[in-house]
Amino acid sequence: MAKRERPKAITLTDAAAARVKEIIENSDKKIVGVRIGVEKGGCAGMAYTMEYAEEIGPMDEVVEDKGVRVLIDPKAILFLLGTEMDYEVGKLSSTFQFNNPNAIDACGCGESVTIQPVPEDALQ
Repeated sequence: MAKRERPKAITLTDAAAARVKEIIENSDKKIVGVRIGVEKGGCAGMAYTMEYAEEIGPMDEVVEDKGVRVLIDPKAILFLLGTEMDYEVGKLSSTFQFNNPNAIDACGCGESVTIQPVPEDALQ
């Protein structure tokens, strides 16, 4: 029996992949990708984090999508499963957007969200 491919924890839109590629190419350091996580903060409870990744941590979830590498902080994986990362350019700002099916609420300014983690038994 063929082993079923595990679904990606996060996917990227074409715009997000292009922007991540640009970030990696323009970095003054050697980076292997970007690391995404969540942290407590903001008025809705949690905020997304994103940083340069100079190395792959032993517990990082590695996602390769559209030619770029995204590392997911192991503490964030259950909060991010099924998320689509997008990059939007507006008149006054440009930003990464996270279309997260696990988000159950967001603050009015859009800086933080309430995220319900995926139950571990749903992963079986």
